[in-house]
Formats: sequence, C-alpha cells, structure tokens
Amino acid sequence: MVALVAMFVVSCAPRGEQNKEKLEQKDEAVVQEAGPNTLTQAEFDEGWALLFDGQSTGNWRGYGLDSFPSKGWVAEEGTLHILGSGKGEAGGGGDIITVKKYGNFELSLEWKVSEGGNSGIFYLAQEKPDQPIWKSAPEMQILDNAKHPDAKLGVNGNRAAGSLYDLIPGKFEAVKPAGEWNHIKIMVYKGTVVHWMNGQNVLEYHLWTDDWKKMVGNSKFKDYDDFVNTAQEGYIGLQDHGDDVWFRNIKIREL
Repeated sequence: MVALVAMFVVSCAPRGEQNKEKLEQKDEAVVQEAGPNTLTQAEFDEGWALLFDGQSTGNWRGYGLDSFPSKGWVAEEGTLHILGSGKGEAGGGGDIITVKKYGNFELSLEWKVSEGGNSGIFYLAQEKPDQPIWKSAPEMQILDNAKHPDAKLGVNGNRAAGSLYDLIPGKFEAVKPAGEWNHIKIMVYKGTVVHWMNGQNVLEYHLWTDDWKKMVGNSKFKDYDDFVNTAQEGYIGLQDHGDDVWFRNIKIREL
C-alpha cells in the first residue's frame, strides 16, 4: 500500500519538478565524472586547489630559478612531463618547486614512470644557494620497482616507490608498474607525515621527535642540518632524475 502511494505521488508530481530533479541528477553525475586536472564540487568545497590545470606551469618554477625551466620539462597532453635526458641528474632541466610554500597540507597527484625510471616528490623543502633540494626535504620515492636497481638497494625496500627515501620502506604491492598511473597522497600536519599509494596507507612518521633524529642520524642525511631539523614550512618539489616521468591531477589542500 505504501509503495502504491509513493508511485501515485511521483506520478502526480508536476512534470517541471520531475525534469528539474533529472537535471540535478545529471549535473551531479557530471561533477562526479570531472576529468583530469579539474576539481569536483566536493573537492572545491573542501578547500582543494589545483597546482596544475593541464596546461599552465604558473604554479611552478625551477629550483634556484625565477621561472619555469626552459628545457627538460614540458606541459603536454594534460601532464607535466620530465623529458628523459639519458644522463641522470646531470642532464635535463633540474628539479621544479611550487611558487608558494606550504606547512600543513594534503597533497594529491598521479604519476607515471617510464621503464627503469626514477623521480621523487619533495616536501617542506628549503631553497638555498649551492645546496640541492634533497639536503633539506623528505622525499616520497617514485620508481620503476621492477627494473630500477634502487628498489633492491637501501634497507628493506626503503628506496622503492612510495618509501620515505632511504629511511622508511613503502609497500611493493601497492605500486603499479611502469607505464601505469599511480595515485599518491601525502599528508603533513604538525609533524605527522603519512604516505598513501593507490589508496593504501604505506607509512607514517613524526618529524622533530627523538625517533626522527635517531633515524636520520643513522642515514646518509645525518650531516645535513636542514634535513635533521626539517622546516615547518617549505616548497613542494618534483625531481628531475633524467628519466621520463609524467604527473597530472596535482592538487593541494591546506590544513
């Protein structure tokens, strides 16, 4: 009986209201199916912002430069693409960083690496003359785990994709192979840092604590004060390691 009443109410509703409801449902579907390098309405409402819209590089500049690199990087086909140099870190356009500094945030992006490729995502980076970015910034590793030797170097996979480079391992099973898109999220909040890879929480650590200082003290970063005492605010960086790597859907939300 209740079902019959409901059917009667719907059937008697003004056609204009029914059409409006259908249009609203369609609009919602369009929002949920937003393409690469766009924000859904929900993301916009939550405070997310694009760091790359698929075309403009205006939110980025070269590390140690006033503008975006003139070589080695291109915005093409909706991606930020590192052009492989074949010379490792000695070639190409160098690392890039955000124009703005960030302290507490969530960063979300997708990356795709070429066979045997290597790159990384830096955060809380400082920019100092004659000092490479890696001496001040923790790094989420980007890697072809199957072919790049770094995946088997280090300790227990702490140089594999998703890891806190050379410090804390990620999870091999969470990473998609070369040529496929991987989605990551990095959260930094009052010293707590969490890495996600393709929806899996792969690691968590806490800056500035005794455990942090002990861990760094047993690593190759031990002699770099800007790394040991990581800043509370800094740049986000994408590493040019001389291999073809693509980035898209780069979004950030300040916390």
